[in-house]
Amino acid sequence: MFVIEARRGERIGAALMDAVVAHPDLQGLRRFSLVTSTAPALYARYGYAPLAKPAIWMERYDAEAYARPI
Repeated sequence: MFVIEARRGERIGAALMDAVVAHPDLQGLRRFSLVTSTAPALYARYGYAPLAKPAIWMERYDAEAYARPI
């Protein structure tokens, strides 16, 4: 999920997180993961914290993926 910059500060992210953490099908899951560069304080309020074992996480990232024609 993401909130476009023009709409940030309207509590849209908080409303989405409220829905996610309350959804009955998601109760009891061991792990939720997310990436944020703009709202770490928001997610901290929902119990998110820096990775406990960052050395075991890997990613494949292509910064130009959306710039190339299909």
